[in-house]
Parts: sequence; structure tokens; C-alpha cells
Amino acid sequence: MADQSQLDFELDFFGGVLTRNVDYVDVLRIMGNLLALKGRTAEGMQIDKRLAELRPADPLVHYNLACSYALMKRPELSIKTLRRAIELGYRDFRYIREDHDLDSIRQDRRFSKLMREFENR
Repeated sequence: MADQSQLDFELDFFGGVLTRNVDYVDVLRIMGNLLALKGRTAEGMQIDKRLAELRPADPLVHYNLACSYALMKRPELSIKTLRRAIELGYRDFRYIREDHDLDSIRQDRRFSKLMREFENR
């Protein structure tokens, strides 16, 4: 319960920071993580989309957005965004294969094809 209260406090605090500076990238990253911890996936996805607009060349931003799409059961967008993350330089293939956020696309043939295409480069 104390952890839950801490999460709520942090969401309120960083949410307040964002009301004063909506494009504060570091705070947006924190908010995305906090929302994920709270299971507020749709809100987290909106944060991830905003970060992708602000940091279009950041592979981790695109990876997190791909995870959000997968959690929201949007496989087409998830795989497309995961491809973009990899093309931008995201290379932790072991983590990609183990990340539970991507469970909904892991059996998709497009996921397997994507992994084969990039893993051994």
C-alpha cells in the first residue's frame, strides 16, 4: 500500500510539472514508466506517442511505444514501431525476446521475421 501511495504521489507531482512544461522529455519518460507500473496502458501510450514526436530518432522511445502498442493489442503498429526502434539502433535482442510487454506479438510471424532479419547483423 505504501508503494501504491508513492506511485500516486509521483504521478501527481510529475503531472504537475508537465502542466507547466508539456514537452519536458525527462518528465515524460518518468510519467510513462509510472503509468506502466500503475497499469494505465492507454495513458502511457499517449505519453510514448508524444515522446516519439519529440525524439523521432531515439530508439528507446520507439521501443517503448512498440511495447505500448503490443499491450494495447495493436500488433501491426507494434511490429512496425519495433522495426523502427531496431532500425534506429535498439539492439538488445535478448531483452526483446524476453520482454513480457511484447507477449501479444511474439507468436506473430512478422515478429519472427523481424528478429531473423536483424539479430545476426
